Amino acid sequence: MKKPIPVYRYPELKTANQTLRQALASSPPEAFDSLHATTAGPVGPDSLFCVREGISAEEALVHVSLLLKCAEEVSDEITERGSGLERGLIWSMVHSVEMARAVVDALLDGRGAR
Repeated sequence: MKKPIPVYRYPELKTANQTLRQALASSPPEAFDSLHATTAGPVGPDSLFCVREGISAEEALVHVSLLLKCAEEVSDEITERGSGLERGLIWSMVHSVEMARAVVDALLDGRGAR
């Protein structure tokens, strides 16, 4: 089966698509460079801790990856002590933490930051 060639009702759309493709091919945007640094703010309403101002997105993601790794290891230990419904809930949390860490690590690996 042949792939149909798109028919453009409006020729300006074809030109716009070609221009966009050429622009993206010549200079792909750097997503990390377009992200702003962190702003200072408390972790919670009654927390003694806060997020430091001026941390780059890349450095923040590295720290998030480490925090998620710690959460993964702690929840693995807790799972051994759980029973029944608790164990299922903990495994669900472990899976969610692993997925979140995989996304963060994939971003960092794509950047070459780890």
